Amino acid sequence: MSVVSELKERGLIYQYSADALLERLNGQRVVCYIGFDPTAESLHLGNLLQIVMLRRLQLAGHRPILLAGGGTGMIGDPSGKSDERQLLSEEALDNNLARIKSQLGNFLDLSKGDNGALVLDNREWLGKVSLIDFLREVGKHFSVNQMIQKDSIRSRLEEREQGISYTEFSYMLLQSYDFLHLFDNYECELQLGGSDQWGNITSGIDLIRRMRQKLAYGLTLPLVTKADGTKFGKSESGAIWLDPEKTSPYSLYQFFIRAEDEMVASYLKIFSFVDLAEIKELEEEGRINPQDRLMQKRLAFEMTSYVHGLKEANRALEASEALYSGSLIGKDPEVIRMALSEAPSLKLPTKDLDPGLSIEELLARSPLVGSKSEARRVVSQGGVYINEERANVGEVVDASRSLGGSVILLRRGKKDYCLVELT
Repeated sequence: MSVVSELKERGLIYQYSADALLERLNGQRVVCYIGFDPTAESLHLGNLLQIVMLRRLQLAGHRPILLAGGGTGMIGDPSGKSDERQLLSEEALDNNLARIKSQLGNFLDLSKGDNGALVLDNREWLGKVSLIDFLREVGKHFSVNQMIQKDSIRSRLEEREQGISYTEFSYMLLQSYDFLHLFDNYECELQLGGSDQWGNITSGIDLIRRMRQKLAYGLTLPLVTKADGTKFGKSESGAIWLDPEKTSPYSLYQFFIRAEDEMVASYLKIFSFVDLAEIKELEEEGRINPQDRLMQKRLAFEMTSYVHGLKEANRALEASEALYSGSLIGKDPEVIRMALSEAPSLKLPTKDLDPGLSIEELLARSPLVGSKSEARRVVSQGGVYINEERANVGEVVDASRSLGGSVILLRRGKKDYCLVELT
């Protein structure tokens, strides 16, 4: 299967600027780029599809450029935004940029060669151009009449109370200049982005045509949504980050394993590198045995492995299966902590367990009940478990009950866990 055929079958092509681009992608090497704005300390799940797309093209022999927007990040892209962005301080931007550049290097092959990926920062050139030179050489090629017809600009102009500042209005020119610079210095002919970037991408193509009388290309990826049409990449607690300190590997695994049945096949196609024929087999198995959630499990494992490595993916798999099968006992304390990372916890000094606490007292200290009287009532009703064994009224819990000398499992009812961590 050709690279273009596979991209189409996976549903990864939303718009493209010319049929000649598809011929090029199936033939000779193309240098391509995607820009990432450092508006936070970490990339998030919304960026992952673009990263995976660059990796697919690299595997097909093309050369990807990951452009960290140290320059454009100081301005802010109005695309997809209804309000003006808060401008970051230079210190915050530098911190974000350093962390994001480090992350980007984890996802593609950065080895030197014809298709080795490059990680660049557009502040290197945008920070050197003077305003007068920029307006004379670049600005004169942009028609304000055409700019205000772009979706990202028009939608803001229609909001009369908010409008758009000249700062964000100029973002399109800077992104177009990025494309021109990469075209001139790195032989980059293709810019990729989300579907909301089409206006900015085509402006860059037009600038190259006007200033260099040469052809460049653009391609956008589809907007990824959940089954109800809401934005993909957010959980109840907020954005899903690619930094393990902000979103743990286990939480990433859980996000994907909770994918809706009607969406999981699509997610497997666009996010994972699982062969299309195997995905079809998983779909068929899913129709026969939907309760096994095989596609969700494969998706969760593949994406956790890609983002955080095979070791973390295996630990997340072990923790998830142990939790849902009710067999956490005997597992390594770190696996237990991972499995219960989304459950409430209780820090308990080890000395408090010498000579011991009654089960009622321990439960009352936890977030599982609101008072000592409620704790006594729940225990008397037989609804409390210590390390998966039903607790008895007045039972004493001491340090000998800890697992691995560091944790105790406290459970109310069938699903409400509290991880007691001995300190």
